[in-house]
Amino acid sequence: MEGLNITEEMLSPDSVARQLSDQISLAKAFVVIAKESNNLQFAWELSAQIRNSQILLSNAAIRRTPLTTSESETAIRDMAVLLYQAQQLHYDSATMIMRLKARIQALEEQMSSVSEKSSKYGQIAAEEVPKSLYCLGVRLTTEWFGNVNIQRKLQEKKQLDMKLKDNNLYHFCVFSDNILATSVVVNSTALNSNNPEMVVFHLVTDEINYAPMKAWFAMNDFRGVTVEVQKFEDFNWLNASYVPVLKQLQDSETQSYYFSGNSDDGRTPIKFRNPKYLSMLNHLRFYIPEVFPALKKVVFLDDDVVVQKDLSALFSIDLNSNVNGAVETCMETFHRYHKYLNYSHPLIRAHFDPDACGWAFGMNVFDLVEWRKRNVTGIYHYWQERNVDRTLWKLGTLPPGLLTFYGLTEPLDSSWHVLGLGYTNVDPQVIEKGAVLHFNGNSKPWLKIGIEKYKPLWEKYVDYSHYLLQQCNFH
Repeated sequence: MEGLNITEEMLSPDSVARQLSDQISLAKAFVVIAKESNNLQFAWELSAQIRNSQILLSNAAIRRTPLTTSESETAIRDMAVLLYQAQQLHYDSATMIMRLKARIQALEEQMSSVSEKSSKYGQIAAEEVPKSLYCLGVRLTTEWFGNVNIQRKLQEKKQLDMKLKDNNLYHFCVFSDNILATSVVVNSTALNSNNPEMVVFHLVTDEINYAPMKAWFAMNDFRGVTVEVQKFEDFNWLNASYVPVLKQLQDSETQSYYFSGNSDDGRTPIKFRNPKYLSMLNHLRFYIPEVFPALKKVVFLDDDVVVQKDLSALFSIDLNSNVNGAVETCMETFHRYHKYLNYSHPLIRAHFDPDACGWAFGMNVFDLVEWRKRNVTGIYHYWQERNVDRTLWKLGTLPPGLLTFYGLTEPLDSSWHVLGLGYTNVDPQVIEKGAVLHFNGNSKPWLKIGIEKYKPLWEKYVDYSHYLLQQCNFH
């Protein structure tokens, strides 16, 4: 609609709307003081006049024409009289400041409480498994065990096993229990690849999702991309005597911290208590050479990414004898080492520069030859074992990753990995140029709380016409 820009009108120092707005702000402050002084009649008169002025502003916004002096003169005069009376009642500046400070403090405490609740509810929403995803898993499991043709298709695809160990091909790995999200990663990579027949995806999931994951990738074709599905329970070396995280899971205090939430009277924010941070699928990224012993180089992708460029050039990047190729995130101080680690701990202080640049998991190039040579998994074990009491860091796999790959990370061009689509606004030009878009944050694109303007970037790689997706009410 053409016409009045009410925001500009409210900000203009010469407009009637600005004068009314300023009066309303001052009157609201006097209402608070009048109530605290038990002058309820005067507070009521101020509130009534505030409503009259607000109605005038609302009408102007609806009709999209500026307020005129003639139509607002009465309201401005009546409000001015009340404001003058407030001054006569000795609502002086010193009293106002003191009482407003008390009011602000009370509001800040209230806001803090609301913010904490909002964070908790947001975390709960982010951890929720949507009914449609649950339905898809159940129906795929039924298909797998009830349809011999699907199992036959998978056996036929297994004849391509030689590709799984061919280091001349482009090997990607994804560790996930989310079938649809993993499918989007594979599909987007395939559709944007110049040579999809040279792309090999190694998927690792858990026991529960193993059958449905196999069924989905047996039923669907991704432009000739080779897909392998494994479950981590089959890795015999993955046990508590070797893996610190599994050993910690056996500890009663750790179980209480992550699963009951009662160990410190709620002082620790809920996001630090998410059990996913002890999930083996989350920590499997530190065991990639053991998972794929025949491979020399892999690209690791999180399941909440979308690929929109050909990624084959990643495999020819010189990592300069480093192990990890990653996009750095230290354009601002927020993403330096001191943000993620506890520098009051002498062990952290002695070994790591607090201003060292952070980087992101989600799209990483790993040189597995250098990894094995430098025993990077052993470095990870060293730091994980020293954080049993959670005094070095609290949250997730990035902090131990920063420690493990310290001095072993080669910075990549930022266009390879664009972050933030799951929690903030991202420059559209940056998104357009990005090779991998990462929906890191709580607002995943498959959830109701996903950021609406970014959902189409993910949804275009979902075939909503698929009969199983329709049966499970995906839309």
